[in-house]
Order: sequence, then C-alpha cells, then structure tokens
Amino acid sequence: VSDQKPLGCWSVKHGQIITCPVVCNFETHEYIAVQDDKVLRIWKNKDINLDKVFKATLSADVYRIHSLSNGGPVVLFKGGGVRTLDVLLEAPQQEIENIISDEVIKWSEAFTEGQQPVLIFATEKDGDFFVYVQKLKMDSLHKYKLEQQELSKPLSFTAYIKNQMITLLCLYSNDAVYKVLIPLQQNTEEEEQILSKSLLLNLSVSGSVLKGTSFVVLDKDHIAVLGSLAASGEESKECLTIWNTKFQTLQISKELPLGTSGQLWCYEEKFFFTHGKVLTVIMYKCETSSLAAAVGKLKDSQTPDVSSFVNWNTLGDEELVVSFQSQQSVALKSESKMTLRSKRNAVAKVQPDTVSVGQLLLNLKDAPTTVFEDELRQLMSKAQMPDFQATIGCVITALINRCKTNPKYYPRSFLLQIVQTRDLSYSLCPDLMAVALEKKDVHLLQICLQRFPDIPEEITYACLKVFLSISEAYLQRVDVNLESVICYIDIEFNNKEVKTEIVENGFNAEREQDIWDTKITKETHLTADGEFCPVGPQKAALLNAVLHSAYSETFLLPHLKNLPAQQAVLFLRYLYYLYVKCSEKINTTLPGIRSPTINQIMDWMCLLLDAHFTVMVMLPEAKQLLSNLHKFVRAQVRFYSELNKIEGSLRELQRLNHQKDPHTYSIEVLELI
Repeated sequence: VSDQKPLGCWSVKHGQIITCPVVCNFETHEYIAVQDDKVLRIWKNKDINLDKVFKATLSADVYRIHSLSNGGPVVLFKGGGVRTLDVLLEAPQQEIENIISDEVIKWSEAFTEGQQPVLIFATEKDGDFFVYVQKLKMDSLHKYKLEQQELSKPLSFTAYIKNQMITLLCLYSNDAVYKVLIPLQQNTEEEEQILSKSLLLNLSVSGSVLKGTSFVVLDKDHIAVLGSLAASGEESKECLTIWNTKFQTLQISKELPLGTSGQLWCYEEKFFFTHGKVLTVIMYKCETSSLAAAVGKLKDSQTPDVSSFVNWNTLGDEELVVSFQSQQSVALKSESKMTLRSKRNAVAKVQPDTVSVGQLLLNLKDAPTTVFEDELRQLMSKAQMPDFQATIGCVITALINRCKTNPKYYPRSFLLQIVQTRDLSYSLCPDLMAVALEKKDVHLLQICLQRFPDIPEEITYACLKVFLSISEAYLQRVDVNLESVICYIDIEFNNKEVKTEIVENGFNAEREQDIWDTKITKETHLTADGEFCPVGPQKAALLNAVLHSAYSETFLLPHLKNLPAQQAVLFLRYLYYLYVKCSEKINTTLPGIRSPTINQIMDWMCLLLDAHFTVMVMLPEAKQLLSNLHKFVRAQVRFYSELNKIEGSLRELQRLNHQKDPHTYSIEVLELI
C-alpha cells in the first residue's frame, strides 16, 4: 500500500464468482479462495493462472474461511459446520452437518486460545439472534441466544478473548454499543442459554447521533466507529470516529465527504477503509485513558511520552504532511507523528531548529521564491536529522504544491538535483512525475524512470506516450542523457553515416537472402530492413528508460492498448531495430550503460503485439515490419536449433574423450545427424 504498487493479481473465468474473502495460509504460504460457494482454489504467489492451480469441490456451501497466524485455516460452512482445512482436503466430498437449520450466519471470527482454535459466529432467524462458540480440538459446540432489544437489532459484531472470557461487542440500530460476556469454559448441559447484555456506549454527543455501520476495538478503553453523524436539522455526514468507552466521550472524528463502503479494518495501529474510490490508510495512536485526556485537557508537559491522536480537524484537500520531531526540542516531544496541512495562512516564522518539518513548510507556504528555495536547501543540508528520506519527500511535495498553485513556477534544476543525488521512490513524491508529464520535462522523467523502483504502470505508459509523441526537433533542443544509446545507435548527421562494428551471428548472407539482408559498406551499417534507427538518439534514450522500468504485465497491458496506432508502429520498429542489433553480437548484449537487455526487448515486443495485434495486421505500414520480424525470428530459431544440435554432438565427443585410454591410438569417425 505504501509503495502504491500491486504485488500480484489473479482472476477467475467469466461467469465464475469468488464468494468469500481470500485468506493466506501462514503455515504453507498459500492463498485460499472459494469460487461459486463450493470450489476451493489454493495457489502460491508464483502461480499465474488460477485455472491451473489446485481445485477441490466440496459437498456444502462455504460461508467464510478464517486464517490463524499460528495454526491452519478454519472453514465455516453456511449450515454451521466447521472443519480445519487439512481435514477437509483429506476428503473434500465428506458430508458436512447442518447445525443451524433455517438460521442465516451474519458474522464470524476465529481466535487461538491456549493453542486451541476457537470459532465464534452469530446467526439470525425471524428477528432472533444466536451466538455459537465452537472449540475445534475438543469438538464442543455451545449455542446462546442474544437477549432481545426492543425496536432495535444488531448491525455489526466484533469480539476478543482474554483470560478465558469472550467479550462480544454488538453495534445496534438504536445507535448504541452493547457488551456481552461469554465464558469460554462452559460445563452446563443446557441446550440454549440467554445471553444478557450491558450498555457499553451511546453514540451521541451534543445533540448529534452517529448511525454506525461498522466498528473495531482499538484497546480496552477505545473503539473506532464508521458511520453517518447527524445533528438535528442538518444533513448527515459520513465520519470515522474514535470513542473512549471508559468515559463515554467522543475522542476525535474525521469527516469523509466522498463516502465509504461501510467497511472498516484495523491493523498495526492503522485504519483501512475506502473513501470514494480510494483505499485510505490513516495512522492512529491511543492515549492512556484518563479523565484529562477524555475532556481534551491533557497537557504536553505532563505526558511527554504520549502520542496524541492525529489532528484530523486540520485536514484540507486530503493532503498529509509528515511531521518529524526535533531531537533538540523538548517541548515538541509529545507532538503527533503526523501533522496535517491546514488551509489557514502561515503563522509567524519560527526558527527551523525548534519546529517540525511540517510546520516549517507551512510557514514557508507564502514566502518569496528565493527565500522558499533557500530554506528548503538549508533543510536538506541537515544530513544527520532523523527520517531524512521522508523529509526529502516533504521538500519535493512542497515544491510540487507551489507548482500547482503557481503554473509559472517550475524549479526544474532544483528538482533534477534532488532526484539525481537522493535515493527516492515514487511513493515518497507521487505528484512529481505527474507535474513533469504536464510540463513535458523529459529529462526529469528519464531520471525518475531510471531511479524510482516503484512507478505505477499507468505513469510508465504516460511517459511512453509522451516520449513517442514529442518531435525530434524539440528533443534536439533539450538535455537528455545519451549514455544508453551512444555506443550502438546508427543515425544520420547531415547525410553522414556513423560507422559501427558488426559480427554476423552465424549467418551466411547469400544463403539467408530471403530471410534477412545484411548490407555492409565502408561508410554505413544498416539494419536488416535497410533502415537506420527509426528514432533519434534523444528519443531512443528516453525509450530505453521505459524499457528498464519495472512493471506487471497484468496492469500494463490495459494501458498499452490505448497507445495510438502510429505510435505503436514506431515503438515496434524501434524494438525490432534493438532486437536486430542484439542479435548481431555474439553475447546478444548491447554496449553502453543502462542499455536494454535482450529479455527486456522481447518482453516489450510481445506486450506491444498482444495489445495491438489486430491494428498491426490491418495497417499497411505495419505489414512489412511484421513480415520482416517474422522472417528474422524464424532465422533466429533455425540458427539456435542448429546450435543445439552441435551442442549435443560436442557433448557426445566429450564423453568419448573421457572414456578413451590415453596410451592407445585409434581413428574414430563421429557422424553428425
């Protein structure tokens, strides 16, 4: 998530549906999915095609698979039956008992208590709610009925286990959270017990009521609730809130104007939820629960080691500026790890040695350009400051934000200096390449493609499109690094050709006349189709930077299909040119620094043909190119086929030499077939 980079993608065939969340088996490092309710799919990260991975059809519909960090996955069926994955795979068609008859499962969760997996699930039937607790190793199942609440019903559940006691929290439709205690050690023989509940929290404050949709437990005194906050006479607004259950107070809230899916996850002090079409991740830190903290009167000097909540109230335009504490400043030791950008005017200037990076950038927001850049350079010169890499990311973000507010401002040399001298990544400064694309700063884009390891495929495609669309005349006037092309490219300068060396890779020019025609003169070296490099050295160097960038074929291919036909043909001609140049060398390696490898050239050529094969076949100017490419590849296949035959013969000869007695003389005939 932090690198904005997909690590893997798998899909089922059209018409098939994944019917419950995919989980990971931590023991075998495998993924487990359920397709069409009954079909188990199990695969590893290296697998590509789901159709070819392990498949098992079960005898009953699956509700959910739960993964335990220190045990195997547990499978819960819609009829209430429970099996461990290992037991289920031994006999996939084994009969699964139906425990809950006409009840419908609404929620489930799995835990490990004392090396024993415990599964809890809640069901509903005709307005009544039931809770089941299953201990798998002991094969014990207990059923409970939730005490009814007039005119309200449970909307969401969550639970945790501590000291052999299950604490079940229920979010009800009457805007309240109730707590239910269930002892894990249950000896009673009663078939069904009534669970009494106690009020934990009312979700109302100062006349406003929170209509919750989901919630998570943060610690023993805090919960987070996602829902719509409505005040009397006002329109409801979706919010993420944190509540103190000990003192019944709303700790903090964050408005979500773009809406959410109603789902909230929490992992390692980070919230995960969808905001509009974006997965949003927000850090949080719970204070020690005290009355002073609950009413907002906690003093920094009294609790120097406590991190406060993120100050969401100052969030503007969804921009976050990371704030770092100064080691010399005692007064700021309790400052939050995240400082949010405010729309207010910058406050009076404070010395940078006593303020955070975020506050310093806010102070410089309206400063003159010269002062602004000088202060940023001074900030970057502090090489010993903590979290230096993230500080550089904040500096670039500040420069980009000024570019957005002032279209005439673009510190090209400053940005180039930072990117060339610092080890950065796309995720540290995601808007940098977008602005460079808008300004058509090809040199900066080239450096970013060479140095950033985590560029999204959409940005890689945008760079390729810009490089192919810019005219050669324009590129001759800009500064581009040519070190990847200068050692091999064939170009014309005022009708004067550049001489280059060629080593024919096992071909007889006369014999292979119908396959590819290599023409060598004292003045020129032409490619197989009798042409020079189809692009100039500047454009070739830029395209080489694209070829070197990391990508996932699954995510790049949809973007590549949008490449205009003429640009696709030009790009294919250049790839064909590189392919021929690689094949001229015995080691199939192009000279120069950061020159494309034969594998990169072939991968991009295959991608381009996959994306535009129909267009290539229909375009007249592409037919000859495809024909030449076909002939050349056929010749290469024939050539390497002959090499394979020779390799087998040489190995046989080597084997015979090892068997021969060195003191005897003989004449042997080895026939090559």
